[in-house]
Amino acid sequence: MKKKLARSLIFLLSIVFVLSGCFGGGTNNESTPEESADPGEKTEETGPKILRLNNSSEPGSLHPGTAQGTHDSWILEHAFEGLTKKTPEGEIIPGMAKEWETSEDGLTWTFHLRDDIKWSNGDPVTAADFEYAWKYALNPESASTYAYQLYYLEGGQEFNEGKADEDQVGVTAEDDQTLVVKLAQPTPYFLDLTSFYTYYPISQKVQEENPKWYQEAESYVSNGAFKLTEWKHKESMKLEKNEHYYEQDKIKLDEVHFVIIDDENTAWQMYQAGELDLVYPLPQDVQGQLLANNDPEFVKGPDLAVYYFNFNNEVKPFNNPKVRKALSMAIDRQTIVEHVAQGGQIPAYSVVPPGIPDVSGDYQENTGNLFEENLDEAKKLLEEGLAEEGMDQLPNFTLTYNTSEGHKAIAEAVQEMWRKNLGVEMTLENVEFQVKLDREKAGDYTISRAGWVGDYVDPMTFIDLWVTDGPYNDANWSNPEYDKLVEVAKTTMDQEERMNAMHEAEKILMDEMPILPVYFYTKPFTVKPHVTGVYTPINSYPQFIYADIE
Repeated sequence: MKKKLARSLIFLLSIVFVLSGCFGGGTNNESTPEESADPGEKTEETGPKILRLNNSSEPGSLHPGTAQGTHDSWILEHAFEGLTKKTPEGEIIPGMAKEWETSEDGLTWTFHLRDDIKWSNGDPVTAADFEYAWKYALNPESASTYAYQLYYLEGGQEFNEGKADEDQVGVTAEDDQTLVVKLAQPTPYFLDLTSFYTYYPISQKVQEENPKWYQEAESYVSNGAFKLTEWKHKESMKLEKNEHYYEQDKIKLDEVHFVIIDDENTAWQMYQAGELDLVYPLPQDVQGQLLANNDPEFVKGPDLAVYYFNFNNEVKPFNNPKVRKALSMAIDRQTIVEHVAQGGQIPAYSVVPPGIPDVSGDYQENTGNLFEENLDEAKKLLEEGLAEEGMDQLPNFTLTYNTSEGHKAIAEAVQEMWRKNLGVEMTLENVEFQVKLDREKAGDYTISRAGWVGDYVDPMTFIDLWVTDGPYNDANWSNPEYDKLVEVAKTTMDQEERMNAMHEAEKILMDEMPILPVYFYTKPFTVKPHVTGVYTPINSYPQFIYADIE
């Protein structure tokens, strides 16, 4: 899908990451849930309030347990709700759970569900639905890429790896309204995780009666502010206000219409023609123009994401750190963000973006630059690395990216920089987003364009991506010392110790350069003046749950 910066929204289309928000971005169109509490009247003259926007790709899965990309999560975040949710300001507040308490050692959490919550089909949402959903995602037969996000549960990893039974997993519905969760170790950001989509409930009754319920609108059942009522695959989707949502009086939109468009130029033309109310992502040149002109419809929201390239560390000579570092040191990131991406992105010389608190200050600012661009050093490292692999030159290789004019422009810029600076010849290949994801998982690539949006606001949402055999370690890299530091950061409750461990791990990552960071994203989009209440969490697409049409 992959933790919070800047992100060229153009490319956000493709990340594998997937999202819960921290602090909201500022825009004159924003309003809080409280300000949106009184639904606007609709009359026969005005008709229903419909928000029209684009999704850049056909969702890969709209099942909370198997979804993994932002093109999935944008729908899920509005159709479902977890135990907690977040305000536009990023505050964690009650969602399906009205309250909770935790034990002194931080290992046991008890959530008390609301009394008036229902599925979109009218059935009650129960604690058993949460227990069932979490165990479904952990079940090896579900093949959930995001199952590791539930490894924080006692017995979760063991069950997923076939080493324990389902009843050994630390989540139990004591009754319809009480869910007891036992963690393997104290987890400082666990409450944040309960708003992430892998932690959403699914209806046990619906899943057991129809295992393919999530593949068509006619059988789709969810518990959020909106429900999926139409899905023309690879063409369009329609969400409608869920009349069973417990706060449905705060939801002002009647319908949300998505068109599925992977060409940002087409989406922008539709926006200009008045056919869309919100467009994300935008063509790169359009971003630059809107930003330069201070266009009132342009919003440059915050983001918790990094744009990078995977090296397949199992393909010679990219198994050699010197070769990887040489390629990384030979690209001009400032030129890319200023003249290609053009969305206010920040050149990345590490992997954890700005926006995450450290023991004091901002984590990324404390990290600083962990490498530099240096052509002389790049040429030297490339020569040494190739010699170590018994090669005198780098053979022609392929950089794979998912279909997008933005990704294409970045790839072409990098291609020219490597040719000019290192004399390297390479081929570009574009494929559909899901094809790219599948090939990365299969190791069927040499270098691939990638991105990650933080799932929660902690450095770990980025740092644990590259542990040995991690589900999103598409670079196929392994370093025992790195793994040890990640384990320390995951198991200690000493905040200074865990932050120091992650800083050290990030230094190892950048020293060996199994992936090549390019920039930290921003979230640039356009929204029409008649649309209010859209807000931008640091690690999610623009949220329209409290939006209104004036």
